[in-house]
Amino acid sequence: MRSPSVHLREITDDDRDAVRALRVRRDQKQFVASVSHSLKEAAKKPEANPWYRGDEPVGFVMLSWKPPAGPYKGRHFLWRLLVDKRYQGRGIGREALTQVATLVRADGATELLTSYEPGDGEPWPFYQKFGFEPTGEIDDGEIVLRLTFPAR
Repeated sequence: MRSPSVHLREITDDDRDAVRALRVRRDQKQFVASVSHSLKEAAKKPEANPWYRGDEPVGFVMLSWKPPAGPYKGRHFLWRLLVDKRYQGRGIGREALTQVATLVRADGATELLTSYEPGDGEPWPFYQKFGFEPTGEIDDGEIVLRLTFPAR
């Protein structure tokens, strides 16, 4: 999927080190795991799909795409969304999330789930502006959110 500013592409062995070098601001570290940690998690769960932006990695998105078991069985769950600290505030996160939502909806989903750890500087305002709503569920201390897609 492409747009003028953001292009999501699957990570390859050739670009894995550049993607691992992405970092959030110090005050955001409590809210999102590093790319290295995320890739280790993805290796353990083959239903997780990591992606990043265009020719120069500026962000990282990881989805759990309809896992065969567990609490999100058969659903789409956004595990990670991070924009490197050098590129924040340019709309990259919003565009990446728009593309993820489009991909998930095209797969026939009626919702996209994600979660966040509450705290000072939490990402809730970002997700709320996008249209996510709390489900009322807590998963491993994180508040679970749902973006519902309108019927077609």
